[in-house]
Amino acid sequence: MPEFMWLALLAGTSVAVASGPLGAFIVWRKMAYFGDTLAHSALLGTVLGVVLQVVPTISVMIVCLLLALLLVALMRQRQLAVDTLLGIMAHSGLALGMIAIALVPQVQVDLESLLFGDLLAVSKADLGMMAAVALIVLATLWWFWRPLLAVTVHEDLARVDGIPVTAMRTVLMLLVALTIAIAMKVVGALLVTALLVIPAAASRRLSHTPEQMACGAALCGVLSVVSGLAMAWYWDTPAGPSVVISATGLFLLSLLCRLPAGRSVSHY
Repeated sequence: MPEFMWLALLAGTSVAVASGPLGAFIVWRKMAYFGDTLAHSALLGTVLGVVLQVVPTISVMIVCLLLALLLVALMRQRQLAVDTLLGIMAHSGLALGMIAIALVPQVQVDLESLLFGDLLAVSKADLGMMAAVALIVLATLWWFWRPLLAVTVHEDLARVDGIPVTAMRTVLMLLVALTIAIAMKVVGALLVTALLVIPAAASRRLSHTPEQMACGAALCGVLSVVSGLAMAWYWDTPAGPSVVISATGLFLLSLLCRLPAGRSVSHY
């Protein structure tokens, strides 16, 4: 197998392992639109990276982190619903990115790569950054697993137990922002939320505990990357969309499976 396929496989696996457990939280908290909002801001981050002459992945990461913090701050007000805020931020970020492209003549953005990813063009530097971010995400989740789960199940009860709800919510959103920033290279802005949500949804039907669902989501993500790259290799299909289609196939297969008798994690 050529080197670029090994790089694509390792990069996709790194992103899948990190996005699986995070995807479980996104499914439990019904935050799929939050992922789309951050993904729409990637265009603005890419333009800023060109203007400031920094690696686009880093500029996209910074923009996503800033938007996540802005959303946490805005969620403290009671005048607008969260989905309304996300809608405003998603389309404003996308519009700002398009305007920046028009105003900065030296910016030449590969829109197809931005929208659908460019997994087969991952470099060793990209792989190193993805692996580092994945390790940070997994280590943070392991450390804060219990309080994050308590806040997800019932924020008021978690607050009574002394858990810093706002801090845990901020940690979760920053982790999602980091993961989306590195996953953009794998599946692109249009499909990045799918890599977070679909493996978690597939694992949900087959899990008895939150921990099983998180691990199952990571496994489904890795299988999606492997089968998606196989599709791209043998049938010359686009790698990013192939990964998402593979994840969708695993989700459909999960619908055919029945859990043994016992309590399902679906009540979260």
